[in-house]
Amino acid sequence: MRQGWVNLDTIELIRTRISQSIDLMGDDQSRVCSPVHDLGAAASPETVNGRSKPEMWAHDSTRVQASIAAVSRGEMIVAVDDDSDGEGYLMMAAEFVSGRSIAFFLEHTSGVIGAALTSERARELSLIPMVSQSNGVEHHAFLVTVDVRHGTTTGISAWDRAATITALVDAATRPDDLLRPGHVVPIEARKGGVLKRAGHAEAAVDLAHLAGRVPVVALSPIVSDDRRGMARRPELDRFCQLHRLPLISIAELISYRRRTEKLVKRAREESLRTPWGRFECVTFESELDGAYHIAMVHGAPAAVINPFVRVHSECVAGHVFKSDSCECGRTFAASMRDVADRGAGVVIYLRGYNACKAASTSEADQGIASVKAAVEAQMLTDLGIEFP
Repeated sequence: MRQGWVNLDTIELIRTRISQSIDLMGDDQSRVCSPVHDLGAAASPETVNGRSKPEMWAHDSTRVQASIAAVSRGEMIVAVDDDSDGEGYLMMAAEFVSGRSIAFFLEHTSGVIGAALTSERARELSLIPMVSQSNGVEHHAFLVTVDVRHGTTTGISAWDRAATITALVDAATRPDDLLRPGHVVPIEARKGGVLKRAGHAEAAVDLAHLAGRVPVVALSPIVSDDRRGMARRPELDRFCQLHRLPLISIAELISYRRRTEKLVKRAREESLRTPWGRFECVTFESELDGAYHIAMVHGAPAAVINPFVRVHSECVAGHVFKSDSCECGRTFAASMRDVADRGAGVVIYLRGYNACKAASTSEADQGIASVKAAVEAQMLTDLGIEFP
């Protein structure tokens, strides 16, 4: 197997075992953040909506690849944030935007036209947040609205807004070329894309990257036919069929990226003496955000069939300050002791994933959880550890 990459079965095995996470504290759920994932037990086959995993992968990959190809050709696509009842956003690469295409946007969407872009592009154009402090939760990172200074009138027409979006993608555009406020809403996508935040702006920029286009994308939420609310499935399906547009969910894009990209690289390793014995500390750097994850390796787990592996998410309160408000510190110590007692095993410590965050059942959040599992799997593969 190619070092640094991972077998798909390993990812799905880890996802299954995460879903069967062990609660070391019995019924005292209120005091347990996210104690530990035990990867040392057999996993059962998974199906989703009656489809086997290979069938689902093929289906999802086809839809994502069709959307990537459409974006590359300058066509519109629709991305939904959930497979069942999510909102759908109409999107197209900004370098292909025209007055006619924005007129189509205005006819079928809320009329608030956004332009998803990277943090780097936002800094180049001196685009600042719309508010200094937000009271929303996990919303788009809206920036101050803009109009292009030259070649427009009021800035609100479809052709004027197309000119503004074109200016955002034009490498020659400078901050002084943009008037503030305006009629186009720049939206800053989080670095790492949908693998860090399952949002429409992140999906838009990811698709542009994958399509080989400049990562600036026009987008707007699609409204229902009666314009009294947001269009949802199955209305979005009918919309895409009528206009022959590809449709994907953000969860599908997350799944596609985690299965096709390298997520971590080995950064350093050193031998550490701990209260539980000597461990090899192997540090991995995330390719997504530069965060460092740690594998504490004891003995020779790569030589063991179905090795003992425990996974912990970062909890500063429990792991560093030994807070009694959670049991993270105690369960981490128990994992280290269990590995040492067995003579061989691995404790993976993931940073950037809040152990105390409540579990979510939304498909997009489950997609983020699958990214976490993929990171774990790639770390184990790099260590030469595979599950049967």
